[in-house]
Amino acid sequence: MGLRATSQVTPVFNATNMQRHRPVIGVPADRRLLGSHWFHCVGEKYLAAITDAADALPLIIPVLSERLDREAMLDRLDGVLLTGSPSNVEPVHYQGPPSAPGTWHDPHRDATTLPLVRTCVDAGIPLLAVCRGFQEMNVAYGGTLHQRLHEIPGFLNHKADSSQSVEAQYGPAHAVALAPEGRLAQWAGASEIQVNSLHSQGIDRLGEGLRVEARAPDGVIEAISVIQATAFAVAVQWHPEWQVMTNSFSKALFTAFGDAARGRMRALADQKRGGDL
Repeated sequence: MGLRATSQVTPVFNATNMQRHRPVIGVPADRRLLGSHWFHCVGEKYLAAITDAADALPLIIPVLSERLDREAMLDRLDGVLLTGSPSNVEPVHYQGPPSAPGTWHDPHRDATTLPLVRTCVDAGIPLLAVCRGFQEMNVAYGGTLHQRLHEIPGFLNHKADSSQSVEAQYGPAHAVALAPEGRLAQWAGASEIQVNSLHSQGIDRLGEGLRVEARAPDGVIEAISVIQATAFAVAVQWHPEWQVMTNSFSKALFTAFGDAARGRMRALADQKRGGDL
């Protein structure tokens, strides 16, 4: 008996056609030399915070700058998280003086993230920025940075004490006063919260179009938002990703970010369904 012809076709798996239940958050990497090769890396604590507190799927973005098709990439994302890093934004991007010898820079990250900030905000893509990301947001909007806060009279020493355990370094360091009627005050349900402090840089001149959301006791700006943003666009100087599920405000911050990303995901799905009618 010969083989019987059949019209049955095995379906081809296509991830883009799957109904997604969790939003996808892009996370630009740091570029680091490990041994003899360059790697694109993201700290696990950030990826875990996206998964656990934002209830989203993290996707690491390589910092290939001009080799990335930014528009095509962002079409596949529901939000972006800019992380902290041991590296500093190069002062050439804000007309600052040369960095102190030994300062760690990451020009590939700068070239990727600085344009990404305004692209996300203009496109209505939810954006959360932490520590270095906070500084990137300020620079992207034309602001400047203090490179070594601890050397400026009148400011607290905001650096981490490397002689302490990691748990102690990321423990509460000082209070921040939340701006009345600000977004952070709304999520906190309070006028003040305790935060950790592990940074040497800080905002000098605030970028145009940014709003101060929180300040440290010495006046250093600790949180900002984009005034005209149509979607979530918030940055904090401290590290809310650390043990996020044990801190009520940190969890609320990442939950709000995840909710914003879910809103974008659903809006795009509705738009696509409408276009398919």
